[in-house]
Amino acid sequence: MDTFEQLYKECLTKNKTIYQAAQENMAIEADISVDKVRSFALKSLFEMKEAIRSGLISKELSMSGMCGQDCYKVQQYYKKQNSMFGKLFEKIIEYALATSEENIRMGRIVACPTAGSCGIVPAALIAISEEYNCSEFEQINALITAGEIGRIISLKVALAGAVAGCQAECGVASAMAAAAVCQLRNGRVSQILNASALALKNVLGLTCDPVAGLVEVPCVKRNPFLAVHAITAAELALCDVESKIPLDEVVDAMGQTGALMSPMLKESSQAGLAVTKTGLKVQKQVFD
Repeated sequence: MDTFEQLYKECLTKNKTIYQAAQENMAIEADISVDKVRSFALKSLFEMKEAIRSGLISKELSMSGMCGQDCYKVQQYYKKQNSMFGKLFEKIIEYALATSEENIRMGRIVACPTAGSCGIVPAALIAISEEYNCSEFEQINALITAGEIGRIISLKVALAGAVAGCQAECGVASAMAAAAVCQLRNGRVSQILNASALALKNVLGLTCDPVAGLVEVPCVKRNPFLAVHAITAAELALCDVESKIPLDEVVDAMGQTGALMSPMLKESSQAGLAVTKTGLKVQKQVFD
């Protein structure tokens, strides 16, 4: 299955969920059992949870000194003052920051789909799973669903900021997270695909302009923003709000947008935030 239209038809004609179709195809392609596929997914799920756990208890700065204590600051604030959106929102913000900060400390994370976007899927999937007491079986289903969304997108557009900007990293991660959440909430196949489309199309054009060329600013804080973005997309889709543009076409638009984007805004740190007055000052401090 190379397109979302093909995936939808496969699920519809054979009465399968996305994760069922995906795990069966993965098993065939890799010449392994479906149980083995699910075992690999469980290992990734475990590593995601470990990254969150480690990130929540660490205040260690990155080597550059730019990032590493935002998760701690958020936790301290929420001990005194509840979030305006409630405890679930607090978890999503904390988990996304915890995972992303583990990445910049060179800790172990799951690139999902990339290191710079590593906090989005874990934060959404695990926070929602805890909120609704989802079983391990259901969590694996959600992660495989997210993986299938990322896999098909990657067939058309390389998931790299240097190729298509951050829309291809954090944007795709948000689409994957939206699909995972929709699956956790027992969304239909059509709703899952709409959730991904809604998440992705609303970040088209997102640039990759890291300060000092490091995956820290704005990357770390972009993770909680896009995790919440994914929840919004999932909620809308579960209400049967549809994306007027099908997911395949949204991916095509992302590819076109990436091709039209200046190379200076695709991980080169030659424009955007990286060359602001403060951005250049930080770069000098880091490398001097």
